[in-house]
Amino acid sequence: MIRKLTALLLVLSFLVGCSSKAENNKTINLGYLPITHALSVFETKEILDQTNVHIKLTKFSNWADLMDALNAGRIDGASVLVELAMKAKSNGIDLKAVALGHKDGNVIIAKKDIKKMSDLKGKTIAIPHAQSSHNILIQLALEKAHLTKNDVKIIQLAPSEMPSSLNSGAIDAYCVAEPFGAVAINTKIGHVLKTSEELWQNSICCAMVFNNAAITKKQTQINQVISAYKQAGKKLAKGKEAMRIASKYLGQDKAVLKKSLAWIHFDDLTLTKEDYDNLALKVKQDGINPNPPSYQDFIYQGVTAHD
Repeated sequence: MIRKLTALLLVLSFLVGCSSKAENNKTINLGYLPITHALSVFETKEILDQTNVHIKLTKFSNWADLMDALNAGRIDGASVLVELAMKAKSNGIDLKAVALGHKDGNVIIAKKDIKKMSDLKGKTIAIPHAQSSHNILIQLALEKAHLTKNDVKIIQLAPSEMPSSLNSGAIDAYCVAEPFGAVAINTKIGHVLKTSEELWQNSICCAMVFNNAAITKKQTQINQVISAYKQAGKKLAKGKEAMRIASKYLGQDKAVLKKSLAWIHFDDLTLTKEDYDNLALKVKQDGINPNPPSYQDFIYQGVTAHD
C-alpha cells in the first residue's frame, strides 16, 4: 500500500512539474520604467490578456537595474533605451530588438532664463544615460548652436529627479523620456528649448528587446507578443486609447499626460534597416558606441514587418 501511494505521489509530482513548466513557457516577463515611452508594453498586456499568453510586468526605477535583469535573463524582454541594448550586444550579451517603442517624444527642457541653446555654454545639462538618444539629441542641438559637448557639462541623472533639479538650480537643462519634460511645463519651472522633431525627424529612442535565450525557449509565445505589440502601436495612435493606458498605468496628472502624448508617435513601431543604420551611424559619430551591432545581428527576423 505504501509503495502504491509513493508511486502515485511521484506521478502527481511529475504532472504538476510538467504543468508548471508549460505555464512558465506561456508567461512572458516584460520589464519597463514607468514612462510614456513604455505605453506599448501596457497595451500589449491588455491585448494578450484575452489569449493564453500571460504577460507579467516588472517595474524598474532605473535603466541599470533593468538592463542587469534583461542581460542575465531574469526577465524575458523589456522596453529599453535602444542604445543601451546595442551596447550590451556589442559587449557580447545575446539580445534581439524586435520593434520600436515609439518615435519622437523627447524634448530639451531649460530654465526660463535660458532662451536658446547657445545660452547653455558653460552650463549643466542632464541626460538619463550616456547610451541614449537624449545624448544624441543634446549633441545635435549643440552642433546647431555652434557648440560641442566640451562647451557644456553633461551629467547623468535619474529621470524623476530632473524637474526638481531644474527647479533647485542644480542643472540648467535636461533631455529625458516623457512625462518628465511635460512635468516641468505643467509646473511652470521650465520651457521647451527644442523638440526631437526639430532636431531628428522620426527619432528612435526606446525599443522592445528580448534576451535571445527567452526567444529560443518561448519562440511561439514571443512571436505572439511581437504581433500584439505592433497592434498595440496602432491602437495607441488613437489619442483616447493612449490617454486611457497612460492614466491607468502611470498615475500622472492628466494635463501632464496630455502634453506628453502630443510629442510622441506610436503609429508604426517597425524598426527598419534604414532607421537602424542611421542610428548606428549617429552613435559612432557621437562617441556613444564605436562598434554598434549590425542590423542582421541585432534585429530579430522571426516576425516580418507586416505581421
